[in-house]
Amino acid sequence: MIKPIESYGVKILSIGFFADPEQAVVWRGPMATKALNQMFKDADWGDLDFMIVDLPPGTGDVHLTLVQNVPLTGVVIVSTPQEVALADARKGINMFRMDSLKVPVLGIVENMAWFTPEELPNNKYFIFGKDGAKNLAESMNVPLLAQVPLIQSVREAGDVGRPAVLQENTLSAQVFEEMVKKVIDNLK
Repeated sequence: MIKPIESYGVKILSIGFFADPEQAVVWRGPMATKALNQMFKDADWGDLDFMIVDLPPGTGDVHLTLVQNVPLTGVVIVSTPQEVALADARKGINMFRMDSLKVPVLGIVENMAWFTPEELPNNKYFIFGKDGAKNLAESMNVPLLAQVPLIQSVREAGDVGRPAVLQENTLSAQVFEEMVKKVIDNLK
């Protein structure tokens, strides 16, 4: 059995763990779906409170394989606010709502919602557009779970493998904590 890596109490598996960091993983649908299935069937996950699967944008083979082979409680759609990203998010919502799939959409997260420079803490710059995922959530009758600002410390925490939510009393910690609470509330 594959043993997931555990960090901060979170068990993690990634295709990237099994590939040379310099080599692109170029797989057609069947290869990607086989790898996804292996992560479920050939890994010793032990007891879990939640299992989160991070999928690429789109509505392809990997998404359909997951829906067909794993009993999903729900999905969270993540998008940036610009129209090109929202088009994929809209398609994702519609796919999961199809009669043949019927996976509950727990909500939408708007990532990179705005940027506030450290030296101008009262300014918000909407680099990728304003309220795109928020408006999509309203138009599709889906909860908006969070608007996550573009914060350098989140990137820095990710680069060293430390959850940004551990940076107590920060905007990023507050946003992530509120988002998780909303997801859990939507599961009840």
